[in-house]
Amino acid sequence: QVQLAESGGGSVQAGGSLRLSCAPSEYTTIFRCMAWFRQAPEKEREAVAVVYTFGDSPYYANSVKGRFTISRDNAARYSLNLEMNSLKPEDTAMYYCAAGRLYGSCSRGLRETNFDYWGQGTQVTVSS
Repeated sequence: QVQLAESGGGSVQAGGSLRLSCAPSEYTTIFRCMAWFRQAPEKEREAVAVVYTFGDSPYYANSVKGRFTISRDNAARYSLNLEMNSLKPEDTAMYYCAAGRLYGSCSRGLRETNFDYWGQGTQVTVSS
């Protein structure tokens, strides 16, 4: 069973930056998609950014477009990164790394159930 390990969360003031990383336990596994979700207190988990292995352009939630950048590092066990700039207090949430199997359904939609593997989450707190 593939495991995903997030790192890089923390506390920052509004306008600051953070970089999240997600390392798969098996670098030989090919994922169809990898994504960052987030969940704020008393809110539903939402997809923040998704990167697709087979050509589709990355997806960004409207709330983070122009501020966040998702990328995969092929030189580092295909780890997943999220560069977060111009952070706002409303970005405060637990951030989760997720991945979809090669023959799974993650490219069909951003529902949580379309992703097969999840990390434990890393907290991001943005103060005003």
